[in-house]
Amino acid sequence: MASTAPPIVPLGNEPPDGAALQHSHWRMRARLASGLRRGESFLESAGFDRAPWLVVALAGGIAGWFVLPGPAQWVGLIACGLVLAAVAAWIFPGEDQFPYLRQSLAAMSLALVAGCVLVWGKSALAGAEPIARPQVAVLDARVLSREDRPSEARIRLIAATRDPATGRAIRVRLNLDGAQDQSGIDTGALIRIKTRLMPPAPPMLPGGYDFARSAWFVGLAATGSVLSQPEVLEPAPPGGSLQRLQRSLSEHVRANLSGSPGAIAAAFASGDRGAIAATDEEAMRDAGLTHLLSISGLHVSAVVAAGYFLALRLLALIPWLALRLRLPLVAAGAGALAGIGYTVLTGAEVPTIRSCIGAVLVLLALVLGREPLSMRMVAVAAFCVLLFWPEALVGPSFQMSFAAVIAIVALHGLPRVRALTAPRAQPWWEAGLRHIASLLLTGVVIELALMPIGLFHFHRAGVYGAIANVIAIPLTTLASMPLIALALLADPIGAGAPFWWLAGKSLELLLGLAHWTAGLPGAVTAMPAMGRGAFALFLAGGVWLALWSGRVRLWGVIPAAIGTLLLAALDPADLLISGDGHHVGITGEAGDDLLVLRDSRSDYARDNLTEIAGMNGTTRLLADWPGARCNPDFCAITMRRDGRNWNLLIARGKELIRERELAAACERADIIIADRRLPGSCRPRWLKADRALLSRTGGLAIDLDGGEVKTVAAQEGHHGWWQPGQPKAEAAPQ
Repeated sequence: MASTAPPIVPLGNEPPDGAALQHSHWRMRARLASGLRRGESFLESAGFDRAPWLVVALAGGIAGWFVLPGPAQWVGLIACGLVLAAVAAWIFPGEDQFPYLRQSLAAMSLALVAGCVLVWGKSALAGAEPIARPQVAVLDARVLSREDRPSEARIRLIAATRDPATGRAIRVRLNLDGAQDQSGIDTGALIRIKTRLMPPAPPMLPGGYDFARSAWFVGLAATGSVLSQPEVLEPAPPGGSLQRLQRSLSEHVRANLSGSPGAIAAAFASGDRGAIAATDEEAMRDAGLTHLLSISGLHVSAVVAAGYFLALRLLALIPWLALRLRLPLVAAGAGALAGIGYTVLTGAEVPTIRSCIGAVLVLLALVLGREPLSMRMVAVAAFCVLLFWPEALVGPSFQMSFAAVIAIVALHGLPRVRALTAPRAQPWWEAGLRHIASLLLTGVVIELALMPIGLFHFHRAGVYGAIANVIAIPLTTLASMPLIALALLADPIGAGAPFWWLAGKSLELLLGLAHWTAGLPGAVTAMPAMGRGAFALFLAGGVWLALWSGRVRLWGVIPAAIGTLLLAALDPADLLISGDGHHVGITGEAGDDLLVLRDSRSDYARDNLTEIAGMNGTTRLLADWPGARCNPDFCAITMRRDGRNWNLLIARGKELIRERELAAACERADIIIADRRLPGSCRPRWLKADRALLSRTGGLAIDLDGGEVKTVAAQEGHHGWWQPGQPKAEAAPQ
């Protein structure tokens, strides 16, 4: 007979009754409400400004689309944003309950979603599918734009044509040798050319420059070089165009001012940088002055300010107008027109448009009696740019220009800095010293803000840029640009020569400063490729420091400090392998020198290898290194890392090798690298980086100590501009 005794319940595990459940639920709600009240109080007391943070959330959605690998993750990001917005509406249903938390969470979540959808839509609408493979063809092409590059003795053409393989309409970028140029090749011309077309190049190595991504968003399906003399089927139509006006202005400037000063002056006047010598451009970059060469905020602001103050002073001389018109409003209109005209004349590139928007917003704030430099103004300018060019977010130009402006606004919003720059009654020399100290402090803060961005994108940064800019910026805005403008205005009456001479001397001084600064010991800091995680920490810390007020802003030092520690602990990859397997770099074997497999006919491969490795030394051929054993077909080298020997076998020839001999050599190697497909019988102990593998992964950066292999494919994800090869299936490397 079955027992009817009640089950034994262990002491202390009695099921709670309804009152206990209700009490537990009440305590949980009380804790949640207490936490929400503390969050609400924090946002209210810390000076939370929604507008800049909404733009940060929009930028976060755009960045998420670029970082996440494919559509599934993008949809997941959008879904998370929508869920957070719904949670905000569900937790805070009352209009008067937790307004900061409710509005901030909902609005920022929706802004995150909007950013991801915006850039995804732009990619789908504007993206140009690259051609399938390299090819040589005879094309009939319509010239869309022309850019002269005298320093390189070539002309760059953007042309519309058809893909020889599929017949679809495509846009291509072509390099035409200066000796092949002829009359009639200009915007609107129809030409017949023999050219070699290539798909836009992906990064050569992980962390390298991604031209394929840039080409995707501007609609370029191929790049190439013209191989024969072009045949002009239809010459360019007569009449003036903006590009011809820009080119004529550049030629006029260089005709009146020769040499390097003339090339710099042409860049200031027309935005044409094609005549600047490579040595001058490198010196300006290493001195932290390269921002002066591109038409950006400094130049547009100078033109707008000149237009504003000239109009204000000239109109004030006419009493009838001064008594009847609001002169600041008219002067603001004149300054805005001057800035817009200068932007259009210099090519209306995205950085210039961005600067023009910011300058016009400053004028609008002055007219309305508002603070001209504020985070809200910066946020509006950033929103306008991201709305039309969301892809600009991941480029160095957008990041550096807005980082500089944000740093300036945040710095000059501090009470102590306001006290330093406030006008006061004092001798002129004290005022001068105070202004110099303010400029130097601003320059140091800007350099600190820009250094992580420069290291992430270019793997190098100038150290003395703050000092050089204290001289270069006033020299450019107060001497060089006004003198160039006066010379252009005086040329029609034949009185421009004195102004050209003075402008040339000021630009010689600028170039002398750049070369002197770049030549100082330790002027350039080179670092290996920075990971996205460290870069994100720097950005998060910088944004936090800039957008909060009071002591809470100091929390931004924590992620920035962690990023600095990660950067200090960063070591270069032991092996760098290009996506075609043709170029190999080996670090840590020859001191400060980089061992390379081949000499390159151009500087592109060498510069990529040394920049990603973060090395300032020279390159040495592997065949000349005593520790390597090379014959016409292969180079072998043994590298010792973390107490282990790694045997490398690197192909360098094109001759056929007997399969048995190759298989035996592969068995003795840990890693084999080749720019061609190797047979399946070649089985190294760890990795076979041949053409079959590299066509799927792109370039490789290998850390032997940790056994980590970084690939371009992992960096690119499944975005439209990444087109990996599809080799036949074979056994995966062990």
